[in-house]
Amino acid sequence: MSRYAKLSAGLIGAWFVFSVFGSAAHLFRNGPNQPPLALGLAVLAPVAIFLIWFRGSSQFRQFVLSLNPRVLTYVHSWRVAGFVFLVLATYGILPRLFAWSAGWGDIVIGVTAPLVGWKLATAQHRGTFILWQVLGIADLVDAVAMAALANVLDPHGIPASPMTVLPLSLIPTFAVPLLMILHIICIAQARRWPKGEASPSGAQLRMA
Repeated sequence: MSRYAKLSAGLIGAWFVFSVFGSAAHLFRNGPNQPPLALGLAVLAPVAIFLIWFRGSSQFRQFVLSLNPRVLTYVHSWRVAGFVFLVLATYGILPRLFAWSAGWGDIVIGVTAPLVGWKLATAQHRGTFILWQVLGIADLVDAVAMAALANVLDPHGIPASPMTVLPLSLIPTFAVPLLMILHIICIAQARRWPKGEASPSGAQLRMA
């Protein structure tokens, strides 16, 4: 398991470096009337690779399912930083349609993440725990979709192009797919929890 932990940490680090240098090289920028294909690929490719690896390797799957669902849920707390989208929209840097949807969605998920991780990461609350994870995924999908469609929905409005350059480009090219993977892991874990019993990690935390 430690081998997969080190490998995963190394891959995440390399992924972050690629996002930084790719953004600096303007790999994710697109023309005014062009679809954001490069940005979309940067969002979807890591999730697709994870799913293929998860299904194809029993050892990797075992490692992933051994991760603590509470910790994975707590990570989403930083999404309260979505208020930055609201601030940027106020100053006319990002389109309001995207910023309000993505910003408030992230704030709600970020604020509730500690409570969900602390109280709902048990088999007794499996349904609610999974529902929250699904809502978290829906928020990320909505944010990406609204950023991609901003110019289509309002051709004469403010473009979402700042999301394709540093530092905001790190959100769709790194943070969004990583958080989506964490949601998927938590859902996969919760589906395996025995009914009416606390999840193993939850029980261990309470004993500690």
